[in-house]
Amino acid sequence: MEKIQQRPIEIPQASHPLAEVGNVTKKVRKRILLKDVSFAVEQGEICGLLGPNGAGKTTLIRVMTGLIRPDSGDILIGGRSVVREREAAVANVGAIVESPIFFPYMTGRENLDNLALLHPNLPDRKARKRRIEEVLEVVRMDKRADEKVKTYSLGMKQRLGIAQALLGDPQLLILDEPANGLDPMGIRELRELILKLKTEFGKTILVSSHLLDELQKICDRIVVIREGEQVFSGSREEMIGSSGSLEDAFVEMMTR
Repeated sequence: MEKIQQRPIEIPQASHPLAEVGNVTKKVRKRILLKDVSFAVEQGEICGLLGPNGAGKTTLIRVMTGLIRPDSGDILIGGRSVVREREAAVANVGAIVESPIFFPYMTGRENLDNLALLHPNLPDRKARKRRIEEVLEVVRMDKRADEKVKTYSLGMKQRLGIAQALLGDPQLLILDEPANGLDPMGIRELRELILKLKTEFGKTILVSSHLLDELQKICDRIVVIREGEQVFSGSREEMIGSSGSLEDAFVEMMTR
């Protein structure tokens, strides 16, 4: 089995942002879920997506992953349009949208083996087997991979979900509330894994979370939406400003 590179790698500077959300609007009947949302995520960044419950974060993630179509606007992933070239664009994306779902009476490895069949980047059994071993090692689940998923803790299921999202070796990883329900140790392990994916494997990551202190520790860029409208997009430092913390800055922004 080929060894996974474990030393930090140099992240190349992209001539264009890896992900570009341009004037995205989504309506359901008369309700506006997203209104003219626009931002970009550069290659190698971790971008935090913030907003109150019902702000439109999961809707935006569903649009970015091609699960639903916007009424107007577009998303480019690696220069490919999610609206016009969905298959090519989302080939560069791995995602956990809400909670990862696995067959509980199958082992972690068996679940990944089934999911790997869906990836065009893994055309034969040998390639699938090699990639499954790689991603299990990355998320530190290789020692528990042959146990049934029903025996896993929530943190282990989340790590297996990230392994599933990494199967196609995507450039962009999108995580929707990955820390939900985790205890402090699980949250710390998740934070370390996300940073590892950035520094050791050069992944670009968009993460939605309510844990503002955790996002302050890992994010380069912050995007804030409220009632479907984007109210901020910029660096972590610009967001925090003179507030002292991301949490204080966010609360102040929400109460203006």
